[in-house]
Amino acid sequence: MQELIKTKGLVIRTGPSEEYNRRVVILTLERGKITAFAKGARRQTNRLMSSTDLFVFADFSLYPGRSAYTLTDASVLNYFEGFRTDFEASLYGMYFLEVCDRACAENNDERDMLALLYQSLNALLHPDYDNPFVKMLFDLKFVMLEGEFHRDQYREGEYSETTLYTLDYLMHTKAEKIFGFTVGERHRKELCLIADREKKIFFGGKELKSEEMLKILG
Repeated sequence: MQELIKTKGLVIRTGPSEEYNRRVVILTLERGKITAFAKGARRQTNRLMSSTDLFVFADFSLYPGRSAYTLTDASVLNYFEGFRTDFEASLYGMYFLEVCDRACAENNDERDMLALLYQSLNALLHPDYDNPFVKMLFDLKFVMLEGEFHRDQYREGEYSETTLYTLDYLMHTKAEKIFGFTVGERHRKELCLIADREKKIFFGGKELKSEEMLKILG
């Protein structure tokens, strides 16, 4: 039998498998994005039912298989319960999950990406931050972590000094520390334009499904 693996992770996608099982995609610390099957997790009385929901952050216990893992236990650390009552925040959260699902890879060290995702979800539920601002910071730091940010294209004269300083700050600050500041309206508009441009380049101009819902919000 394969050795039991224990890792922290966050559920970024979930769906049915067979009659009562669940297939979950988890962004983990050491193994990147993994797919796992939770037997019986769709039964109301199953102990894995609540720990295989979207947004659940937990200590997971899994057995590796040829192409997927078997989830045997989970100790939940955060349910992000606020998303159950805050519809707008949950849509932004779904966008973050989809970005990570599309970009992160298996068997990759995703500590920084998981930290960014976790803190971004927390920020969506924090009363001091508005959701578009959180999304802008997430998009910029995400592309930076992927090593695809085109910093040399943004120079003085074309962009304000504050905007360029903010870009450099984000580049050299740990993912979990990027929240806690604000910028003026002018600089925010510039940063949003840069974030949208960089994200579109990264995804080859393709729009994510969750973005369609965000556009409806306006």
